[in-house]
Amino acid sequence: MAIHEAKQAHSHGPRELCATGLRLYEEAVVVGRVARAGLADAPCLIDMGLVRPEPGDADWMRPVQPSAALAHLLQPLTRELDERIQLAAALSRSLTPLASVASADPDLAITVLEGKSAIEAALLEETAVVSHQVLTAQPGSDRPQNGMARGVDNARTAIGRGARLRHIYQHPARYSTTIRDYLDQISPEDLQVRTTEQTVERLIIFDRTVAFIPAAPDRRTALRIRHPALVAYLIQVYEVLWAQATPFAQPLPTATPGARFTAVQQSIARLLGEGHVDDVVARKLGISVRTCRSHIAKLMQALGATSRTHLGVLIARSGIVDATSTREGPVPES
Repeated sequence: MAIHEAKQAHSHGPRELCATGLRLYEEAVVVGRVARAGLADAPCLIDMGLVRPEPGDADWMRPVQPSAALAHLLQPLTRELDERIQLAAALSRSLTPLASVASADPDLAITVLEGKSAIEAALLEETAVVSHQVLTAQPGSDRPQNGMARGVDNARTAIGRGARLRHIYQHPARYSTTIRDYLDQISPEDLQVRTTEQTVERLIIFDRTVAFIPAAPDRRTALRIRHPALVAYLIQVYEVLWAQATPFAQPLPTATPGARFTAVQQSIARLLGEGHVDDVVARKLGISVRTCRSHIAKLMQALGATSRTHLGVLIARSGIVDATSTREGPVPES
């Protein structure tokens, strides 16, 4: 029991010197040696290398000179400090250039949002304070039925605070009953909608001060951007897309007078003529591969094509698309 209590009384870290050890070490320095048996209560002297065995007499220990002992004990600490300084310098070199991206806002100018719930929460937060304008570009040609009510609520919240909305969809969205139901519930005075041919990645901008863009292909990670220069650049990108898009209420023109080709079929014809396969065409237009192939079948029937190779030639010659942007040759098989 006494031995156990003694060990507890002198338990400390490997780089620490207890009071008993310090007293014995001081006596050893003065006398020139210390009995090994007397070190039972201060094993730290041996562990820290402050005493060494007496040559030829195992019962006695000689003290190491304090200056030499100090240098020995400080060596690992100095090495550790040096490693930490080098790490700090490396981190500084890596992160200091990013300081220019930070705005005056105490929050980071670019925030990574992980997970659908975090993204939706951030969007709701901005919707609750927006007061001027919401710009959105939505890829695909439909809105999830289970999310339409939430979309209507969000739109009405923004409009109720005085904001006006602009949406960009893809052309096939014109034939989506879900999107039409959504638009029927919002006044045209508060919401302008246009459609474009090819896919545009998701982009949402609130009051020209904060923007959201995807940070992963599955769109389960997003970036919230507050840096004024980056937001201004994204607004310019949006305005270019808006200028090139067709107002939702305006019919899409046909390529050839008298030809009954929809805008989607024109787009498919052009992309096929550029050499894209079916799944790539479908992805670019935001439609399913099955729908894409259905349109291709209608193109073949309308043009009288007997094969994909024949279709490629007829597309280039038909005037559906600019012949200079296509190549006379086979349309790739899926």
